[in-house]
Amino acid sequence: MTESAPDPANEPANDPANEPANEPAAAPPRRSDATRGAIIAAARERFAADGYERATIRAIAKDARIDPSMVMRYYGNKEGLFAAAVSIDLRLPDLTTVAREDIGRALVTHFLDVWENDGVLTAMLRVGITNTAGAERMQGIFRDQLLPVARRVCPDPADAPARAGLCASQILGMALTRYVLRFPPAVALSGAELADWVGPTVQRYLTAERP
Repeated sequence: MTESAPDPANEPANDPANEPANEPAAAPPRRSDATRGAIIAAARERFAADGYERATIRAIAKDARIDPSMVMRYYGNKEGLFAAAVSIDLRLPDLTTVAREDIGRALVTHFLDVWENDGVLTAMLRVGITNTAGAERMQGIFRDQLLPVARRVCPDPADAPARAGLCASQILGMALTRYVLRFPPAVALSGAELADWVGPTVQRYLTAERP
């Protein structure tokens, strides 16, 4: 006797065995991530438009359409927000095109040009003096951008971190006295004079043999 084919109507509906495995659902973005993103976007625009000194937490919160207390909750104060929001490219020159004996002077001249024409870097230096997040941000900027330069030009790449740190101390010290503390003798020197004085020291840090 021939068996009849199963009637599809008699098959159990939605049998898990007949269904493909469900893909795990993607976790929805956290509300805090969206809030942080809105704050950072508003802060970048406000700092760019008004500068560090004139930008306020209240104005940034208004731009982000949130309460000012939320900015304080996530970033603590204006200094912490500035450190989180600002991205700085030192735009270091290609030193492969510079004579080896001129590297120090070329770097000092470049940094002077950056500081003279970019108030953001000066503001970042001010923040770094008084704010932990700002200090860490400034450390990261110089570590990530100056260290590769030191590795390329110093006699022993193993010494590059120490040499980059010494260069940073010289360059940041120069900027601190000239643009933040505004010591009259440091302010009075021309860019060319500063390059003549500071350049040889930076040159020694980068290219001289170990002391």
